[in-house]
Amino acid sequence: MSGNGNGATRVLVAEKIGASGINLLKEHFDVTTAFDVEGFDFAAEIGNYDGLLIRSATKMTADLIEKATNLKAIGRAGVGVDNVDVPAATKRGIIVANAPESNVVTAAEHTMALLLALARNVPQAHAALSGEGKWERSKWSGVELDGKVLGILGFGRIGQLVAARAKSFGMRVLAFDPFVSAERYKDLGVEKAENSDAVYAEADFLTLHLPKTPDTEGWLDAEAIAKCKDGVKVLNVARGPLINDEDLIAALDSGKVGGAALDVFRSEPLTESPYFGRPNVIVTPHLGASTAEATDRAGFQAAEQVVAALTGGSVTTAVNVPAIKAEDLEVLGPYAPLCQQLGHVAMVLAEGSSVEKIEIELLGRIADFDTRPLATATLLGVLAGKTEEELNVVNAPSIAKERGIEVVEVKNDSSRDFENLVRITVHSGDGRERVVGTTFGRKNRPHLLEAWGQRLDVQLDDHLAVFRYGDRPGVIGRIGTAFGEAGVNIVSAAVGRTDEDGDATVAGEAVMVVTTDAPVPRDVVDAIAASDGFSGGRAITL
Repeated sequence: MSGNGNGATRVLVAEKIGASGINLLKEHFDVTTAFDVEGFDFAAEIGNYDGLLIRSATKMTADLIEKATNLKAIGRAGVGVDNVDVPAATKRGIIVANAPESNVVTAAEHTMALLLALARNVPQAHAALSGEGKWERSKWSGVELDGKVLGILGFGRIGQLVAARAKSFGMRVLAFDPFVSAERYKDLGVEKAENSDAVYAEADFLTLHLPKTPDTEGWLDAEAIAKCKDGVKVLNVARGPLINDEDLIAALDSGKVGGAALDVFRSEPLTESPYFGRPNVIVTPHLGASTAEATDRAGFQAAEQVVAALTGGSVTTAVNVPAIKAEDLEVLGPYAPLCQQLGHVAMVLAEGSSVEKIEIELLGRIADFDTRPLATATLLGVLAGKTEEELNVVNAPSIAKERGIEVVEVKNDSSRDFENLVRITVHSGDGRERVVGTTFGRKNRPHLLEAWGQRLDVQLDDHLAVFRYGDRPGVIGRIGTAFGEAGVNIVSAAVGRTDEDGDATVAGEAVMVVTTDAPVPRDVVDAIAASDGFSGGRAITL
């Protein structure tokens, strides 16, 4: 994997991370910890490394990336990647991965801590008793969470963890997020709101877990608060700019909002604020991600991504690759290799044609998810061996674009014959070639269901051959005899032919797919394809 000239894959850890992450890297690579080396010249040395792990202090600019001639992966031990020029890295085919899951449990737990504190006035009662010596049981009497409605705006990983914990307290959870499938809500036992207004109308407690974008800036403003229940209690452990501070303060003054618990602010650090000193407001100094476990986990998860990137594994948190989210992995995971295999089969069957468009149809439950990684996997299969550039999950889409190949993704949540189906169509100047597949069984084994216009069913293995011929007796035997004479062992075979309804692209033809335990010699396939009755043959190694 290394291009540094000494044969070893080298990884540079530029900043101090937890020992668990460094130890993981050392299990696989030759590791240099720059923070232990006095006077380490980062700019001069970066070209000698295949992988890099950083935190927030190291700035990977375009100039530094240009010097990193062997670099294949950058791991950021933390959530953001603002200190990395991601477009420059992408252009060079460098995977950039962060550790977005490192603080999700910590943030969810802090949300619950504030939720309980807000419900039971814990910090106010503590301050009165400990700081002022006041025993004020009646003044700080709170409310139970049991039976109350928790409204969640933003139902990503943290929102989902909060929901699970709130449900254990007997809360009814109502969430809104237009980018989460209905099936996911159902799986978690959470009510799906059609819009944010529906959440405002019912929530006793309202917690924000939205991303910071121009669209979410000031999301909770006077207009939104007016739609809430009187006395609603608001929590924000996500991002300060989600709240219009003036509007929330006015609502706290009027009593429309009964209380607020805030961990994040528009400007940080913050030591003076109209929020401070209010009896119905709890504040913490951005502690949502601050635990020893989260810090160590960030380094370890970033190290995991560097290991995956440099050993051919799945880089699940790459920011410049459409990766499969952890919560979607169970459903989508098996379809990534299937898409890559189908893309390769489709391209081989269309061999000799120029490619204008790749159409990826995803049918069934998989259509409810973020399926961009499946499109990338398809491109890897289609373009494998077809480009002078070294192809990877980072640069495959840009290479396709540069080559004028249009990539079209079509999703439909219904599938006629199978729970999930993948159709890959290669459009070329000579026409189009479509293949169809799915996965079967507990091990999600990939199956080819259509090729060269005929339906069939064969498990995809590493080596296969596809033949097209006139539908007449004796042909299968001829293929078996030819393979036997060549010493090729057939593992399985499937035949597709026009059915009674004429449900095939080419009437009067049959297609046979055979899988073998070793590569099929090209001359054997060519000889069969050239013989009487055959109209085509391809040898394929996946």
